[in-house]
Amino acid sequence: MGQEQRISLVVEDDAELRRLMTTLLEESEFNIIECESAEAALATMLLRGQDVSMIFADIRLSGVMDGIDLAREVKMRWPHLMVVLTSGNAGEYPERLPPGVVYMPKPWNAVSILAAAQHAISSAGVR
Repeated sequence: MGQEQRISLVVEDDAELRRLMTTLLEESEFNIIECESAEAALATMLLRGQDVSMIFADIRLSGVMDGIDLAREVKMRWPHLMVVLTSGNAGEYPERLPPGVVYMPKPWNAVSILAAAQHAISSAGVR
């Protein structure tokens, strides 16, 4: 396996949900880095951004930044990165999402998550 490392960041402040998201994404070819805040995810991106193919983040995060702030920041710096935001209560969110960000309501459909991961993997080489 001489291919470059593919990393997905899972950003969720609830440890149990983060574990579930990680378990689902482990079915794909990703190595997972778990982050409990948008700030931690951004710090990870600054260090490892070129290795990251996808961010899967909850919209509601404890900390100064929420998932939408994270998506906006990431899309500005890494426009080709796939960003998937999720929420169990999204009423007002979808129209606030930055362009190019995928929205996935909770409860998730494992097939949709794996399809998104597959898409991120296949488009990762197209930078």
